[in-house]
Parts: sequence; structure tokens; C-alpha cells
Amino acid sequence: MKGQPDPATQQILAQWMEREAAVRGRVSGTDIIPPEQLAQRPGLELMQAIIDGALPVPPIARSLGFLLVEVSQGRAVFQGTPTFDFYNPIGSVHGGWIATLLDSCVGCAVHTAMPAGKGYTTLELKVNYVRGLTKDTGPVRAEGKVIQAGNRVALAEGRITDPSGRLYAHCTTTCLVLDLAKA
Repeated sequence: MKGQPDPATQQILAQWMEREAAVRGRVSGTDIIPPEQLAQRPGLELMQAIIDGALPVPPIARSLGFLLVEVSQGRAVFQGTPTFDFYNPIGSVHGGWIATLLDSCVGCAVHTAMPAGKGYTTLELKVNYVRGLTKDTGPVRAEGKVIQAGNRVALAEGRITDPSGRLYAHCTTTCLVLDLAKA
């Protein structure tokens, strides 16, 4: 993070890093979740099992250096720290990293609203980039919240912020609700 953050921001940052370390200490796996477990568990239970380390972290999260750190009904929060490895040719974090982080938080928020046997796939993702991320930004969080979860379509919104609450990007998504047994 650039400059010295104010005490309130420092406290939030310390809480974020403590939470990330706790989750990283529990998460597991170099595999994917077995399909039968996807279909048997309600979405919120499945997401919580990832945080608890009972189910493996999806490979994309490991590859891109972010982590699911909080879930509740209709809400999912990911945390990550942009690094030089994610830079584009113009010297900032690639928009694809930002979009993937947002797609993850809104998709997982939608999944928390799914009963056992149901899942989702992204139909549309609309991202608005507000300011650039760099390797000096420090940790950011992407919070996704469900707007509406129906039997066929679910809608959610997401925001990426830093510990001071500064907005970097926001999005909306439309997801198709699927029967996992037939997917």
C-alpha cells in the first residue's frame, strides 16, 4: 500500500491478514471437488467446507493468488494481493485478474444461495474498472452479494476495495442456474 495508512485502515488491514493466514492454514488440496459432493451439499455448506479445509481450493484461486475468506447466505468474500506477476504490458495489474476475482466472488455468492443439487454458470459479467491496481496496492477484497436467486437465473453484484474502503472495480453478473446431476 502506498504511504502510511491511518490507524483505522491499519487495524482493518491487520484483521484481513490475520483472517487470510487462518484460512490459508486450513485450506487443502491439489485436486478439485468430486462431482458427487458438489451435487449433495447445499452451496453455502460447500463454500464453508472450502474455507474450513474439508474440500480443496479450486486451482484457479491458487494460480492467481486469491482465497475465499468469508461466506454467508448470498455473500462471498475473496482476498488477494496483486503482484508483479499479474502485470500487463502497460505496467499495472491486468484487467483479467480483476475480472476473475470479481467473477469468483459473485459466482460463489450465487452458489451460497443454491440448494443441494443446484449450481450455476456465468452467462454475463459486466465489469467497471474504477482505478488501477499495482503491486504496491496491497491486499484487496472482492465482496459478492446476491441480488436475486431464482430457479433459472441468479443476479449478483461485486466490489473490489482496499482496507480503507477505496473502490477499484465493481461488477454485476447474470448466472444460469443448473441442475448439477445433469450438468
